[in-house]
Amino acid sequence: MKKKWTQNLLLPISVSLLLTGCYNEPGLIEDDSHARTVTGVAAGALAGSLIGYNTGHHHSKNALIGGLLGAAAGGFVGYSLDKQANEIAMALGTGVNNDPLAVLDPNNTIVVSKHPNYVKIMFRDEMMFPTDSDQLRPHARNKVNKVAQLLQNYPQTVVSVAGFTDNRGSYEYNLKLSEKRANTVAKILAVNSYPSTRGCSYNKPLAPNTNLANQALNRRVEVYLYASEAAMIDPCL
Repeated sequence: MKKKWTQNLLLPISVSLLLTGCYNEPGLIEDDSHARTVTGVAAGALAGSLIGYNTGHHHSKNALIGGLLGAAAGGFVGYSLDKQANEIAMALGTGVNNDPLAVLDPNNTIVVSKHPNYVKIMFRDEMMFPTDSDQLRPHARNKVNKVAQLLQNYPQTVVSVAGFTDNRGSYEYNLKLSEKRANTVAKILAVNSYPSTRGCSYNKPLAPNTNLANQALNRRVEVYLYASEAAMIDPCL
């Protein structure tokens, strides 16, 4: 009985993983890892199979149906994040870049990256705000507006915004400045609901604040896109 149940559980998961190969959006700057899609499908299949099995009086047919429905739901979440990352990268004139060293290249003023549970958009401060200001430069406002326009197509997406500074000045001053900058960006992105915002001051530097070049790397705004609130992280840590 246990062997039969295991086989019936693995079947919907196997089928669901085959479905992940169907992702192909022409015209997008695609990243071919699709980590979120594969993870979402497998998790959805497992959860759906267990629910179908338990609610169907331990019948293998219910497990199969539950697994396929769960796979579809889980795959949609992963696919949605993948699709958003590619659409946003294209709109911002860049590609999806998952290289952790990309944020250390001063020539990369915008870095869009995909992570297991979220998409992150890093905006370099130099192209965003004048010194000691929370008012967006016109070019930067245009970039953030493009993200806002795309978010209208994804009302289920949970958005958060975090601001970061270098270590010049007091921690408290930089905390307030980073909060103001995060809120400036959040106001534009509040197309479905108001994003959560954090000011991180000079916490979580990308590079040691030992010279002007590194300090410029650390001044940034990061936008996070999540499938649900349960996936949210603390951007300051």
